[in-house]
Amino acid sequence: MNKYTTSTAFLEALQEAGVSYVFSNFGSDHPAIIEALAEAKKKGKDFPKVITCPHEMVALSAAHGYALVTGKPQAVLVHVECGTQNLGAAIHNAWKGRIPVIIFAGTSPFTQEGELLGSRNEFIHWIQDVPDQRGIVRGYTKYDNEIRTGTNVKQMVHRAFQIAQSSPQGPVYLVGAREVMEEETVPVTINNELWKPVAPRALPPKDAKAIIEDLYRAKRPLVVTSYLGKNKRAVGELVKFCEKIAIPVLESVPSHMNFPADSSLHCGYQWNTDKQNKLLAEADFILVLDSDVPWIPLKNKPSKDAIIYYIDEDPLKEGMPLWYIPSKRFFAADAETALQQLNDILSHSTFDKGQIEKRRAWVETYHQQLQKKQLDAEKYQEEYITPEYLLACIREICDENTVVINELISNYQASYTHLNRNEPGSILGSGAGGLGWNGGASIGVKLADPSKTVINLTGDGSYMFSVPSTVQWISRRYNAPFLTVIFNNRGWKSPKLSTLGVHPEGIANETNEFFVDFTPHADLSKIAEASGGAYARKVEDPANVKNALQEALKAVRSGRSAVLDVYLPSIKEEGQMAKKKDFASL
Repeated sequence: MNKYTTSTAFLEALQEAGVSYVFSNFGSDHPAIIEALAEAKKKGKDFPKVITCPHEMVALSAAHGYALVTGKPQAVLVHVECGTQNLGAAIHNAWKGRIPVIIFAGTSPFTQEGELLGSRNEFIHWIQDVPDQRGIVRGYTKYDNEIRTGTNVKQMVHRAFQIAQSSPQGPVYLVGAREVMEEETVPVTINNELWKPVAPRALPPKDAKAIIEDLYRAKRPLVVTSYLGKNKRAVGELVKFCEKIAIPVLESVPSHMNFPADSSLHCGYQWNTDKQNKLLAEADFILVLDSDVPWIPLKNKPSKDAIIYYIDEDPLKEGMPLWYIPSKRFFAADAETALQQLNDILSHSTFDKGQIEKRRAWVETYHQQLQKKQLDAEKYQEEYITPEYLLACIREICDENTVVINELISNYQASYTHLNRNEPGSILGSGAGGLGWNGGASIGVKLADPSKTVINLTGDGSYMFSVPSTVQWISRRYNAPFLTVIFNNRGWKSPKLSTLGVHPEGIANETNEFFVDFTPHADLSKIAEASGGAYARKVEDPANVKNALQEALKAVRSGRSAVLDVYLPSIKEEGQMAKKKDFASL
């Protein structure tokens, strides 16, 4: 009793680093941590709050969502290599989405005859002893290490946080055996001011001037971005930059609100578009800011004569074996800092006002055309619920205090187009491709800012990936209610779209058989009702959409999560509708 152990020091280090929550799935490797937490609770000592997570995917997704809102990394504790492997898609998301988080896993004890406290006493300790546990996630972390003694555990933890929070941010992974975590040690005092992340990088002043010089000569400049809005302050700098000389903005596979949708300079979104974007084709100057995939060269790319500058916190994309966007210059720089530099130069520069106003008028016309197409697509249909109409109805219930969690995938481009978000931080995506992120992320966002109304948009496939029983149980236990809207087409639409992208006239299209149909159909909202006491409702009639959204939102604001299972045309029905349309046009 009352021992100061490696585990005590480890938890103290998390507290010192500003961690609010430990998203945990404890196992046989954590007795010392559980004991230290229990002792702290008994004594009234402040440690991060434990959030019990019955699935690791949800745990890391929640830490991911929390970091998106606050910028502060949280801790995720998992069970040896089994729990580590269960992180799966979630650690892919944290790595590709550049999310700071510290993950800790125990390892099997390294003694078996009682030589040290914590020695092996369960059969599983032999089964879970693997040659390279850290290697499981090494390709998805910025840093991994093993805690070997309690004497320097705090320094290791603070170094891990420093690495996780330095640009480009990302997850870090620590392990420790039971014997080490049980070891008695002495307290160490840490000065947090000495462990700050690396300061943001700027453009070389000479090169910043060169960018503006090329911009001065451009007739059709364009900005392309994807995740600049991760830093809310960068959005204001981008608006200032573009408004000054009327530069249109194109968002490519956005994972944040990067530029206000209602600005006349906002010129739409692109995802897996199979048509050439007019702005990209006509641009003679393109500034790419924080984007992994600014365009897909196979079908949609800039002119070969366009001058391209690439500014990104990770401009070489070293974690992507095949990646190249030929550009005049690449800069490893913080978007906010770089835009401040460019804005400062612009404030002392003289441009042709006539040319700027002519371009502004052209861009405004383009923006208005996009808005008209958007409104036309949102029209109410009596026969079935369209994604565009559903999104327009969701837009109506969103206010300035709403955060949208977006994992719609096949309706991804439509979601950004029809939600029209204008506030930084008002819509969030994973920035990656590990499906099932939405549920845990919604919990993390709600915990990060309980004042926000959280609306989670997901397809039926990604909803099932999210481990909804775990998500809804956590939501109820920790008072983190949110609204989930399932865009249910009774199957995986994305593999169908991928197949049609390669074999548009293939046999799968001819027979309307893509092997992605979810038959028999599950009653998805009832999962949430059974496991989390959520308000659950299936919506099949277009006439009921608005009322259902209002009732569900009312439930959430009363403290109860809600799930609307909204039936869109199924994958099978879509294929049949397309064939009828083709036949009618003959």
